[in-house]
Amino acid sequence: MSKAAIQFFRGVNEPVVPDIRLTRSRDGRTGQATFRFEQPAAIAPETMGDITGMWMVDEEGEMVTREVNGKFVNGTASALEAVYSWKSEQDFERFMRFAQRYADANGLGYSQSQDSNQTEGADDRQA
Repeated sequence: MSKAAIQFFRGVNEPVVPDIRLTRSRDGRTGQATFRFEQPAAIAPETMGDITGMWMVDEEGEMVTREVNGKFVNGTASALEAVYSWKSEQDFERFMRFAQRYADANGLGYSQSQDSNQTEGADDRQA
C-alpha cells in the first residue's frame, strides 16, 4: 500500500493538503474532524458534480465520509469542506493513526490549540 492519502475520486489522490480542525466531546468518545481544502484539484468544473465522498486511505484500509460540501465565491467553486465524525474511542484512535501517517506523508506538523474549546473563526490573537 502506498502512503496515506485523501481521495475524492477512488484511486485519485488529492494533491492539495487541507487545513484540519478536530473537536471532541468532553469524554473524548465522540467528535469530528473538519477538513478544508482551498482550491483542490477535485473541484475542476468537469468533475465538481461527481464528488460523492472523501476517502482517507492508508495501509490499514480506508475511512469514508459522505459529508462533503463545496464552497463557492461568485458562483465558482473555491474550496471543499468535509466532516468526518467518530462515535467511539477506537474510531478516534483509528482516525489519529491515519492523520499521523498523512502528516508524515505530506511533511506536516501537528499543533494543539491552547484553547481546547476553540471554534472555527475564533480570534487567534495572543493576549
